[in-house]
Amino acid sequence: MDVQKYLDAQGVKFELVRHEQAFSAQEVAATEHVTGHMFAKTVIVQGAGGAHMLVLPASRHVDMRAAGDFIGNSVKLADEKDLRALFPDCEVGAEPPFGSQYGMATYVDESLAAMGEIVFRAGTHDQTIRMRYEDFAGLEQPAVGRFTVED
Repeated sequence: MDVQKYLDAQGVKFELVRHEQAFSAQEVAATEHVTGHMFAKTVIVQGAGGAHMLVLPASRHVDMRAAGDFIGNSVKLADEKDLRALFPDCEVGAEPPFGSQYGMATYVDESLAAMGEIVFRAGTHDQTIRMRYEDFAGLEQPAVGRFTVED
């Protein structure tokens, strides 16, 4: 998936930012000069229903029990092999938050849903997208709930 082409085709306003390679979500947030609360990281989990995409602020981490309760079955983190298979067009760890485009449900933590704007990886470790959360939610139609705790 080319995120920029997808958003252009949907008529959504966004800003594509190129930056030095950064691997952790907090590093990217610092590079982009945004708080970890605004930077949307993705975490892929596997459960009885297959793969699920969790989208949460970089400043938080997944409570696996709460995530499983929210999704409706117990979950575990996907491994690198799973990520390569699920996202063949992305660098591992740089998956954009559009699970629907990869055949999986997307779940957003309510703390991220409260943001006016979000920043997220565009499939690489040196590009990010900045857009309004409302536009993201309009496209993705994620389930919103609580499944994180603060770092």
